Amino acid sequence: MRDFFERTILIVDDEAINREILGNIIQSEYKVIYAENGKDALEKIHSKGNEISLVLLDLLMPVMDGNAVLKAMNDEGIITDIPVIVLTSEKSSEIESLKLGAADFLTKPYDLPEVILARVRHSIQLFENSKIIHATEFDKLTLLYSPDFFFEYASQFDQRFPDQVMDALAVNFTRFHLLNQLKGRNFGDEILNAMADGIRKALLKTGGIAGRNEADSFYLYIPHQENYSIILDKINEALASLLKPSETRLRLGVFSDAERKFAMIQRFDHAVQACNSLRNKASGASDICIYDNKMAEKEVFDAHLLQDFEAAIEQKQFKVNYQPKFNIKGEKPVLCSCEALVRWVHPELGFVRPDLFIPLFEENGLVTKLDRYVWEESAKQIKRWKEELGVTIPVSVNVSRVDIAAPDMTDFITKIVKENGLSTSEYMLEITESAYTSDSKRIIEVIENLRSLGHKVEMDDFGSGYSSLNMLTDMPVDVIKMDKAFIRNIQPGNKAMRLVELVLDIAKYLEVPVVAEGVETEEELKMLKDAGCDIIQGYYFSKPIPPEEMEKFV
Repeated sequence: MRDFFERTILIVDDEAINREILGNIIQSEYKVIYAENGKDALEKIHSKGNEISLVLLDLLMPVMDGNAVLKAMNDEGIITDIPVIVLTSEKSSEIESLKLGAADFLTKPYDLPEVILARVRHSIQLFENSKIIHATEFDKLTLLYSPDFFFEYASQFDQRFPDQVMDALAVNFTRFHLLNQLKGRNFGDEILNAMADGIRKALLKTGGIAGRNEADSFYLYIPHQENYSIILDKINEALASLLKPSETRLRLGVFSDAERKFAMIQRFDHAVQACNSLRNKASGASDICIYDNKMAEKEVFDAHLLQDFEAAIEQKQFKVNYQPKFNIKGEKPVLCSCEALVRWVHPELGFVRPDLFIPLFEENGLVTKLDRYVWEESAKQIKRWKEELGVTIPVSVNVSRVDIAAPDMTDFITKIVKENGLSTSEYMLEITESAYTSDSKRIIEVIENLRSLGHKVEMDDFGSGYSSLNMLTDMPVDVIKMDKAFIRNIQPGNKAMRLVELVLDIAKYLEVPVVAEGVETEEELKMLKDAGCDIIQGYYFSKPIPPEEMEKFV
C-alpha cells in the first residue's frame, strides 16, 4: 500500500529494457517517471523538481552522461534538494560520482527487487530526515543556530574540550519593539540580519558559536575574553548603514564559568540577567555587564522574595500607605485626594523597597495579584475614613499594562467599589504612560469603559516615555500627572521650568488638571503655583504614610 504522500522517482537510462526493469520494481511503492538521457532528465528535474523524491541515474548515456547531470545539479544547487542513486557497472566511477554528490549506487546487473526498494527507501528517508533537521537547525531569518541546536552544540563543545574556559554571552537591542512599530517589521528584520552578520564577523576573531534565541535576543558561546568590546564593535559596524549611532542601543551580558558549576541553560540565564540589568542604564554608561557576586546575591534575594510572595499576601505583610495630594489653586493648600502606594514589611528582611520587588513581580507575572490586593485594601480604607472621620478622601490606585490586559479588570474594580459602598468618583485610577504605548486599542476601550462608570483616570509619569504628546490626542484622560523628573531641576526661567510651563499649557488646552509629583521644597511649590499647576504631591507636604496618620491632614 502506498504512502498517503506519494513520492515520485525519476529513472534515467538510455536503454528501454533497463528503464522497464527498474520501473516494474519501483512502481509497487512509488510513482515513476522516465528520461532517456541526461538532457531529458534535467528538463524533467527543472519542470517537476518539487514532485521528484529521488533520481535513479545511469552514468553511461548519449547526449549527456550521468556525471554531467550530477555536475549540472551541483552547479544549480539542485543536488541538495533531490538525492541521486547512480546506476553503474563500473566500480571505478563511484568515487567521482560521490564527489559530485551522489547518495548511493546500484550495481548492474541489478540486485533482488527487495534490495533495490530497500536502498531507495533508505536514501529517501535519510535525505528527508536530514532536510527536516537542517530546517530546524538554523533560525530562518538570520541563519544562526536555533535555540535547541545552539545549546546542543555548546554542550558538545564542553564535552570535547573540558579544559577550555568558555563565556556565555547574551546580546540584544534595547526597545527593539519600538523600532519595529516606528519603522515596520521589514526594517526590523534588516536590523536582526545586520546584527547576525556582525556576530559572525566577531566570531571569526573570537571563535565559538552563536544562535538567535528569540526576537532581538542572541546567544554566543565563546572562549573567555578579557575584552568583549569586539562583539559590540562588529555589530555596530554592521548596523552603521541602517541606523545612526544615536539610534543604536545594544547591550551585552556576560557570564564566565571557568569551573563549569552551572548547567548550560543556567549560564545563559545569568548572562541574560546581566544583560537585562542594562535595560535602564544611564546615558554614557557601559553597554556591557559581567555577571558578578553582587548579581548572584541579587538573584538569591529575588528568589527569596518570589518564594515568599504568596505568604506575604495571605499574612498582609504588604502595607498600603497613602501620599496626600493638595490642591494649590486657592490661598491655602487643600487636601483633595491621595495616592495608594504599597510597602512590604518582610518578617526576616525588614522593609523591602518597592523598586526592588515591583519590577520583579512585573517580570514574573505576580504584579496583577499584588495590585488587586492594593485595590481592595484602598477601597476598604476609603470606607473606614468615611465612617470614622465623616469625610471622603478620594484615593487613586496604580494600574499597570499587565492589569489592563486582564479581561475581568473592570468587573473586579466595580465589585470592590460596590462592596464598600463607594461612589466611582471616590476611586481614581493612575495608568502609567508606558501602558498607553503597549496596546492603544485595548487601553482606549478599558479607559472609556471606566470613565463611563464615573471613575477619573490619570495619565501617570507623563513625559517619561516616547509618545506622550501623540497619546494625548487619542487617549481619554481626566488628569495629567507630571513625572517627577520634570520637577527635579526647575529654576526660574531655566529649560526645565519652560518644559513644565509647556505641559501646563497643553493641559490647559485639553481642559484637564495637572498633578506635579516629587515636590520637595517651598520654592518648587511657589514656581509651580505661579505657573498654574493645580495639584501638588511630594515630600514637601508628606511622604507616603500609614492610613491612621492621614487624620492630621483632614
